[in-house]
Amino acid sequence: MRVVSLVPSLTEAVAVTAPGLLVGATDWCTRPAGLTAARIGGTKNPDVAAVLALRPDLVVANEEENREADLAALRAAGTEVLVTTVRTLDQAFAELDRLLVTACGAARPRWLDEAEAAWDALPPPSGPRRAIVPVWRRPWMVLGRDTFAGDLLARLGVENVHAHHAERYPRIPLDALNAAGADLVVLPDEPYRFTADDGPEAFPALPARLVDGRYLTWYGPSLVRAPAALRAALR
Repeated sequence: MRVVSLVPSLTEAVAVTAPGLLVGATDWCTRPAGLTAARIGGTKNPDVAAVLALRPDLVVANEEENREADLAALRAAGTEVLVTTVRTLDQAFAELDRLLVTACGAARPRWLDEAEAAWDALPPPSGPRRAIVPVWRRPWMVLGRDTFAGDLLARLGVENVHAHHAERYPRIPLDALNAAGADLVVLPDEPYRFTADDGPEAFPALPARLVDGRYLTWYGPSLVRAPAALRAALR
């Protein structure tokens, strides 16, 4: 089988589970180290002709990360496209099994069982803390409703202040964010790279927690270490 992945976390999942299947990946696919698959552009602007030139049996995509127009063009050319939907941890586990076992024909990987066990072993949170979770600045955008990262944070006892917003990634002015009644601000390093010098200063009254965006937003082998890494960062 020949697989092209348009999603960085799923690229890692396929490459780690079934080495040799992956023939194409996006420019943003940085894991695993030493990935030799051909590069076919970005997640939002893949080179459809380059994808088709690789003669894939399967193209792996995500309903949030990839554009329907690109996926429709691939289907119109006769290519099978598997589109994942991942808005909760349970969905992530189910979709990873569907991709790796059902679609790719691989044995269920040990890391997937380990990831489920690691999240099941989380102790009950001591009490909810209300957090603002920016994902971009200029303009400021935050996690809203129905997001994978929001579900992970909730399992760790961190309640997203904007979890019931009408939009999934709303734009909210900075003064409104600071007045939202949060207990802390959670700053991941992707998609926007927040750092100790770029982000915390915008929320002077709130403690800031910098987290590895891969552990907060990727669904793949990183889920094994994510519970411990996120707990440590949020502590």
